[in-house]
Amino acid sequence: MEGTKFSEKIIIDCSAVAAFDYTQDYKNRLKWDTFLKSAELTDGATKADIGVQATCVAKNGLGMVTEYVSFNRPKATAIKMTKGPFMFTSFFGSWTFKEFENSRTEVIFLYSFKLRFPFNLATGLIKKNLQSNVRKRLIDLKSNIENHGTNH
Repeated sequence: MEGTKFSEKIIIDCSAVAAFDYTQDYKNRLKWDTFLKSAELTDGATKADIGVQATCVAKNGLGMVTEYVSFNRPKATAIKMTKGPFMFTSFFGSWTFKEFENSRTEVIFLYSFKLRFPFNLATGLIKKNLQSNVRKRLIDLKSNIENHGTNH
């Protein structure tokens, strides 16, 4: 079975370095990521990088452990689920940061997932819900960076 993919993007008035660093600093994560109620790096890690794991719990109570499989500052980063809600057989995510002139950056979140039966019967609904949450997270990220003095 093919995985389900979707992406959302937004333009933020800041450099790619500023956007990348802000999103990958777990001290900032809950300031902008309104989908989550907790987010932390595990096993004593103090910064995100390839091989580092993170535990995130959504406000709906579902938690996921992810591992960084790519970390290319300030252009892109990617994670894969190593442990998560029973409904997912796999979950991957990548965040891409593309800087334009005048210190404006396009931030693209791309997610891919596969659902276990019987959850796969609701793939469309689950995708729509996740995509809506990602859209809101990007809007909140933009607002947080542009309105709260994050370094440009």
